[in-house]
Amino acid sequence: MTIAVDFDGTIVEHKYPKIGREKPFAIDTLKMLIKEGHQIILWSVREGELLKEAVDWCRDRGVEFYAVNRDYPEETTDNNPNFSRKLKVDMFIDDRNLGGLPDWGAIYRMIRENHTWADVIDESTRISLEHYRPPKKRHWWQL
Repeated sequence: MTIAVDFDGTIVEHKYPKIGREKPFAIDTLKMLIKEGHQIILWSVREGELLKEAVDWCRDRGVEFYAVNRDYPEETTDNNPNFSRKLKVDMFIDDRNLGGLPDWGAIYRMIRENHTWADVIDESTRISLEHYRPPKKRHWWQL
């Protein structure tokens, strides 16, 4: 699967143009996805030196992207006359998703198990309800 991942607010806390602290388990999850054969594309509004800093930050932590802000590593405006910043990927991971960014554990499960966000929510609700025991009713004679 080809997956586009935003940087600011998704891999790290949003502190643009600075680099924020890593979101819990973001790097570990990305490394697992890469190891499992997924092609991860960094998809960021960052350009120039700010983009290089983000790529280097991830590389220093062991994440090598398949491509950065393009569909494949060799893609340029010269070799692709129809070049568009709109990526052709299977999935986007971005903190600006409708409904917000799930935690990275849920993201990993969604990808690995081919679940939707609704599936994950339904499962967590079901698990919560299985452990829920309503309080015993008290009757007037027990007072």
